[in-house]
Amino acid sequence: MDKSQALAATLLLVMAVSLAALEGVHGICDMLNDEFKLCQPAATVNNLTDSPSAECCDVLGKANLSCICRYKGIVAIWLRMYHIDANRAMALPGKCSVTMPNNCS
Repeated sequence: MDKSQALAATLLLVMAVSLAALEGVHGICDMLNDEFKLCQPAATVNNLTDSPSAECCDVLGKANLSCICRYKGIVAIWLRMYHIDANRAMALPGKCSVTMPNNCS
């Protein structure tokens, strides 16, 4: 895949995720938009809360973490739009005692 095709694929992904967020019903990686929001406080850039809520941990325990790993780095613009720190977001499973797949570093 050349750079223009990769950029087009990335833009389509960002648009799809954004549309799903606007609808509030659809989700990605076995997590609904409302479920993603349960983890947002512990992953936001300027939040002093370091620990995810029990509800967030429950959702992460049911999520398709391999799928989430595939989106790591691709949706950086979308994460910034919602003030999510990618490093904090990727640390949430460990804080919830959820094991990440080996190929997700």
